[in-house]
Amino acid sequence: MKLLRKILFPIVPIYYFVTWLRNKCYDLGWKSSKSYSLPVICVGNLSTGGTGKTPTIEYLICLLKTQFEVATLSRGYKRETSGFIIANEKATATSIGDEPFQFYSKFKDVTVSVDANRQHGIEQLLKLKQPDVILLDDAFQHRKVKASFNILLTSYNDLYSDDIVLPTGNLREPRSGAKRAQIILVTKCPVSLSSSEKEIIKKKLQPLKEQEVYFSSISYSETVFSLNEASTLKQFEGEKITVVTGIANPLPFLEYLKSKSIDFEHLNFKDHHEFSTSEMELLKQKDIVLTTEKDFVRLKAGFKTQSKQLWYVPISFKIDDHVGFDTQIVSHVNNL
Repeated sequence: MKLLRKILFPIVPIYYFVTWLRNKCYDLGWKSSKSYSLPVICVGNLSTGGTGKTPTIEYLICLLKTQFEVATLSRGYKRETSGFIIANEKATATSIGDEPFQFYSKFKDVTVSVDANRQHGIEQLLKLKQPDVILLDDAFQHRKVKASFNILLTSYNDLYSDDIVLPTGNLREPRSGAKRAQIILVTKCPVSLSSSEKEIIKKKLQPLKEQEVYFSSISYSETVFSLNEASTLKQFEGEKITVVTGIANPLPFLEYLKSKSIDFEHLNFKDHHEFSTSEMELLKQKDIVLTTEKDFVRLKAGFKTQSKQLWYVPISFKIDDHVGFDTQIVSHVNNL
């Protein structure tokens, strides 16, 4: 695959020009972009792959839901339905997508919706739910909607400033697209990231004067959960563990388990993998299946009668200067 991407390098200038021209048409008003009277906060990235959009959306939900009526709007990637849907008790990972279903499972007091057409989705939310603020999940390139606030994510180990556009690189659009963001959030940082390291990263990113740069980290919990109960990772020492991942980058998760002396076999699937009937039957033959929270929402339906067999490890998402970040977000929602 890496060789093929190198072979396709001659296409990079073409992809660059097409995406640059598209953005320029929106910037100059030659293509229309609709804005709204309520705060619409977009969380997205320039690159393909996981940059931590889901935990960022969940952080924003927790920050805002006590003061405001919050709605999330996602595309609903790989769902088996189409059009606009508001999650309800009948929702599943296959009907609305795994990440929106995770939002719905955790936050019953928030409106969770999906629509590939973000304009239509927002209009339906305004008509049916009238939220105070809408969180757009993975919509940085969806320029038909002019978000009132953009949060651009970039991974600590894969900064967009060090990358190029597809198909050889991983960027969906040129690096200049970062100028549309009000906040640049560097995700998946080491917990002990020093001030000098942060300054080096900021110089690489070259933010505009009006852009704020924040740093976040993810840590895994020692408490694990099944459908009905909680336990600790320590109780799994010496057990036959099968770790199942269907996420963009499982390496940090695997390294964490190793650091906790968990001996396991690893079954790795592509991001957003849809588990087949035969794969589910194979997994149900395992003694203990340990997975991520994101994968758990897709797997749990097949383990209802074996609730003590499937477990997930939740994560904790932290922003270094959370006071500054929180203040900026809440101030925007209050003052729009």
